[in-house]
Amino acid sequence: MKAHFKRPFSVYVKKARKPLQLAVQDAVDAVCANPDIGEAKVGDLAGIWVYKFKFQRQEYLVAYRPPTVEQRRQGVDIEFLVIDFYQVGSHENFYDELKRYLRAEGRP
Repeated sequence: MKAHFKRPFSVYVKKARKPLQLAVQDAVDAVCANPDIGEAKVGDLAGIWVYKFKFQRQEYLVAYRPPTVEQRRQGVDIEFLVIDFYQVGSHENFYDELKRYLRAEGRP
C-alpha cells in the first residue's frame, strides 16, 4: 500500500531527530504492511486508526486512515490503495490537535 502524509505528520517528522525519524518510518512500514494493526477510534474520530509504538521509553502515536473495507473488497490491487497518515507525536494533546486539524480540513 502507498502512504500519503498530511502536513502535520510531515512537519513533525522533518523537525525530529534522525533516530526518531527512523522509528516513525518503521511504524509507517508496519501500518502499510497490516493496516488493521492499530486501534480504531469512535465518536469524533470515527474512521481514524491509531498505532502506538515506543521510542526511548516514550510512547508515540501515529494517526492514519486505512482504505475502507469496500475498497479492499472491490478487488483493487493492494499496491494502488492509499493510507493517509495524519499525525504523529506523544500522547500529550495528541487527540485535541488531531480533532482541530480534521475540523480545519473540513471533515465534520
